[in-house]
Amino acid sequence: MNSYDATDLSIVIPTLNAAENLPSCLTALEAWPGLVQIIIVDGGSTDETLQVATDANAVVLPTDRGRGQQLARGGSFARGPWLLFLHADTVLGPEWVDEVGLYTKNETNHHRAAAFRFSLNDDSPQARRLEKMVAWRCRVLGLPYGDQGLLIHRDFYDHLSGFKSLPLMEDVDLIRRIGKGRVHMFNTAAVTSADRFKRDGWWARPSRNLFCLFLYACGLPPRWIAKLYA
Repeated sequence: MNSYDATDLSIVIPTLNAAENLPSCLTALEAWPGLVQIIIVDGGSTDETLQVATDANAVVLPTDRGRGQQLARGGSFARGPWLLFLHADTVLGPEWVDEVGLYTKNETNHHRAAAFRFSLNDDSPQARRLEKMVAWRCRVLGLPYGDQGLLIHRDFYDHLSGFKSLPLMEDVDLIRRIGKGRVHMFNTAAVTSADRFKRDGWWARPSRNLFCLFLYACGLPPRWIAKLYA
C-alpha cells in the first residue's frame, strides 16, 4: 500500500509523428493512482499520433513544430499542482509511481525539480557505456536532459517562467535556472528509444550533443546551434 495520498498530476508530452512509441509511454502513465491530465502538444504529426492521443483521452494542443514552444504551451495549459514533462519515446519504469508519490508529498520539494535515470531500450555494450556517461553528467554537472523527464511543482515552474520557446537547449536552459543543487535524481529509469543513436552513431550523436552544449555555454544563440544539431 502506498504511504502517500496521490496528488493531481499534469503530464506534458510534445509529439511529432510519435505514433510508434507514444502508446508505450502512455501505458506506463496509467499506473498513477491520482488524477492525471495528459497533454499532448503536437507539432504537426502526419501519422497516427493524434488518434493515439485521442484514444488515451488526452488533451491535444496543436502548435508549430519545435520542442521548446511545444513544452512552453503545454506548461501554460497544465492545471495540476505538479507538472511532469516527458518525451514521447520515453517509458517510465514501474517504480516511478512510488518515487514520484513520495517526492510530491514532501513540501520541501516544492522549490526543487527531479528527473529520472537515463536508460536505453538496447542491450548493446554501447548503450551501457552511454548510460554511464549520462549518469556522470547528471552526478557531476547536475544536468539531466529532456529525455530523462522533469517533475516540477507548478508554483516553482511559474516562478522560473517555465520553458522558453527555444529551437534547441530548452531543457538545458530550464535546468540551469533551476540550479544544480535543486535537481533531484530518481532511481527509476526513463527508458528511451535508442533509434537516434543507432541511426546517427553511438559516438557521433553524443559528441554532437556535447559540442552543441559547449557552444551554448559559450553564448552562441540556440537558433544557430540548431542548424548543427539536426
